[in-house]
Amino acid sequence: MPKDGIGASTKRREDIRFLTGNGRYTDDINLRGQAYVHFLRSEVAHGRIRSIDTSAASAMPGVIRIFTAEDFGHAGGLPCGWLVTDRFGEPMQEPKHPILAEGKVRHVGDPICGIVAETLEQARDAAEAIELDIEELPAVVDMRKALEDNSVKVHDDLTSNLCYDWGFVEENKEAVNAAFAEAAHVVSVELTNNRLCANPMEARVAIGDYDPWNEQHTLYTTSQNPHVIRLLMGAFVLSLPEHKLRIVAPDVGGGFGSKIYHYAEEAFCTHVAKVLRQPVKWTSTRSEAFISDAHARDHVSKVELALDKDHNFLAIRSTTLANMGAYLSTFAPSVPTWLHGTLMAGPYKTPLVYVNVKAVFTNTVAVDAYRGAGRPEATFQLERIIDKAARELGVDGVELRRKNFIKPEQFPYQTPVAVEYDSGNFHATMDKMLELSNYANLDKRVEESRKKGKLRGFGISQYIEACGIAPSHLVGQLGARAGLYETATVRVNATGSISVLTGCHSHGQGHETSFPQIVADMIGIDASQIDIVHGDTATTPMGMGTYGSRSMAVGGSALVKATNKIIDKAKKIAAHLLEASEADIELKDGKFSVAGTDKSVDWAGVTLAAYVPHNYPLESLEPGLEETAFYDPNNFTFPSGCYGCEIEVDPDTGKVEIMAFTAADDFGVVINPMIVEGQVHGGLAQGIGQALTENCVYDENGQLLTGSFMDYTMPRADDLPVFKVDHSCFTPCTHNPLGAKGCGEAGAIGAPPAVVNAVIDALHRAGHTHVQHINMPVTPARVWAAMNSK
Repeated sequence: MPKDGIGASTKRREDIRFLTGNGRYTDDINLRGQAYVHFLRSEVAHGRIRSIDTSAASAMPGVIRIFTAEDFGHAGGLPCGWLVTDRFGEPMQEPKHPILAEGKVRHVGDPICGIVAETLEQARDAAEAIELDIEELPAVVDMRKALEDNSVKVHDDLTSNLCYDWGFVEENKEAVNAAFAEAAHVVSVELTNNRLCANPMEARVAIGDYDPWNEQHTLYTTSQNPHVIRLLMGAFVLSLPEHKLRIVAPDVGGGFGSKIYHYAEEAFCTHVAKVLRQPVKWTSTRSEAFISDAHARDHVSKVELALDKDHNFLAIRSTTLANMGAYLSTFAPSVPTWLHGTLMAGPYKTPLVYVNVKAVFTNTVAVDAYRGAGRPEATFQLERIIDKAARELGVDGVELRRKNFIKPEQFPYQTPVAVEYDSGNFHATMDKMLELSNYANLDKRVEESRKKGKLRGFGISQYIEACGIAPSHLVGQLGARAGLYETATVRVNATGSISVLTGCHSHGQGHETSFPQIVADMIGIDASQIDIVHGDTATTPMGMGTYGSRSMAVGGSALVKATNKIIDKAKKIAAHLLEASEADIELKDGKFSVAGTDKSVDWAGVTLAAYVPHNYPLESLEPGLEETAFYDPNNFTFPSGCYGCEIEVDPDTGKVEIMAFTAADDFGVVINPMIVEGQVHGGLAQGIGQALTENCVYDENGQLLTGSFMDYTMPRADDLPVFKVDHSCFTPCTHNPLGAKGCGEAGAIGAPPAVVNAVIDALHRAGHTHVQHINMPVTPARVWAAMNSK
């Protein structure tokens, strides 16, 4: 077998070009004759546009044209890709999201005008000369106030600021209430899942181009799913035929969910390039990104846990206010509902669950999926309430979790929240975490910290997530407005090298390394003979892109199917060449042989015969060797794991320092262990960032107070320990051909509750038992205030 097949920690081949400065990102692309775009954005959170005077600005040097909403009267609004039906059977309220503000501005950063000029500096200068007359209106930022009867409405044409009132499972509601009424113990906690900005290293860019000779539109953009952008923008916004619209997403410097969505700037540049008959380019500044990229999380929840006298979980009840922002981003409605409610059972055998979510419009930037998307919110609620329950009951949190785990022999396990877990071993991952973290000697380390004047604590988080977002028939019933399959084309060249064309998109996941490992392993050739092509709708098959830890479980499975088709046809060719029955042909280590004989032909011999079909049975076997496969899963995949976080608190300042962090994950079959470890490290860094430092804050007037890295605190290298990462306790996924589950979001899901639980543990060990919860981010000021409160 090849040394770089499945299970090998092959170094990422794409890193060579990235580390040597040879990556090709969207901003590296400059087209001949291109103009530059600058957007004049609203400086107020809510206002009525009385007039826009562009006459002086239009006459300034280099200005080509200034566009307003009137220039997009023909266009549709940016579409929402998921329709949520509320608990009364009514569809959600779905306001129009215009390309440029129509009549009103609804958040700071709402684009009002697009200035196109010969240089970016000229476009920026012209923006300052535009005279805006905006009647500032009261802004609504707080979700509870937004739901009051007399609240200002974000959208005048809606009945209220309530997008939907969702209940799940509605049929369980009365049974859940009865379980709480009869429970021996009831525990509750109110908590906030803080608003975040994704802040990928590369800001968003859009370049529109138009070829009048063939009426071809091209958009170069920083996207995680170019085919979806083509579908949404072409069909719903600009009414363009798909075969006349090409989307190219070259190297992309991180996404974390924020580059899934179709943004106004993409539609603007695509349309304006045709109007002006010249390419136009927009590059976001970091300040723009804070007020135009989709934000994340922003939930306010109350979660309750009912237990019997033996501490068995009886029921979970959760109520959440979820901030949608001013508009519905592409997948926003699904995040606090189907991606959150269906995980509220967690890895526990709780028989009854009821989740109520009210989604609310406010005068803030739209909120959508960010690494984990709904799963972190569910896990944070569960792991905080279980930790609190253990303290109130005076029992060990480890044992309380173990007592209520789903057991390995119970799989497949039907949860009370619709999903069925196919595999897992929660006891094993917890045992591994406790072993690697040296939990048995924790008390000794606590005492050592006490002697230094520090408070030490340990926090545990046990998570399960749903990944490989699918299957299409199921998510369609739940409101998805797109299929969630994936595709792969395997194109074998005459000399035996292979090009894999995938509908997935790689923006840090390492597909150019791990996808070839699959094909190399199946055929028995060196992975260096295999190239990956992605990111261009003109050359790749229609696919749904990369998000939700789906690339390997769904895209990789499509690749397995396509490669199997290649092998099947190659065996037919080999049988012809060896004058044998196809049933007798075996493939091993890149060589086809006739079973029980020494007759064989190598891979290159078969591939050459496919394209040089001399003496070929053309009546039964076509020339060529290229196959395409679509894969639509039967179920989600369910990665799981146990995380342990050990911290010290400085009692004089409240500063939290992470001393150690251990992650024991079950990702199913791992294709490239090194890449998986890197994915976990990244997720942990972002999860710890949410727990300790990151926070998007608006004032009561809708002004973003954390609109730069001076105020929005990103975690730095010295904020993080050396992580211990393990994925040896794996249970294969039972319903995809790879047995893979997905790994990219795990760290961001499991880390936040582990950190907060550790802080609470440290304070309780030091006698601060009055501190029951601290909202994220757990900053020094918040910790100090909690310790010193009465």
